[in-house]
Amino acid sequence: MRAVVQRVLEASVTVDGQRVSDMGPGLLVLLGVGKGDTEADVAWMVEKLASLRIFEDAAGKMNLSLEDTSRQLIVVSQFTLYGDARKGRRPSFIDAMEPAVAKALYERACEGLRQRGLTVGTGIFAADMKVALVNDGPVTLILDSPVPAPAPPRP
Repeated sequence: MRAVVQRVLEASVTVDGQRVSDMGPGLLVLLGVGKGDTEADVAWMVEKLASLRIFEDAAGKMNLSLEDTSRQLIVVSQFTLYGDARKGRRPSFIDAMEPAVAKALYERACEGLRQRGLTVGTGIFAADMKVALVNDGPVTLILDSPVPAPAPPRP
């Protein structure tokens, strides 16, 4: 899984002129599901997002997490994070997970964050969304779930 994590003062998602999510201070997460991603990637991403120390403490150091601050997050499905534009002029999305599986893993990630007691807004999977945000800092990070080590060759 791949996520672009932005610390924001506010964020919202609108679909077909209707606001489907909005929040004040917290994180806006663009979440992509790649081929080969599993429940283990979901668990890793949920843990990382919930506990990532990205908010400032009283001394001004990034020392507090979503769980520490009770701030909210909006998680938006974003298959284009797996776009590869190294060749040609049009990105290839062959590394993105097929939509049905991607949707299930995206929804599991959102549910996992809720189970940790976090308030989670979402977009609408595969919809044409308008995402608005006021970046705070700006602080933007890219997270990739660990790639499993290749299996050793068979003798």
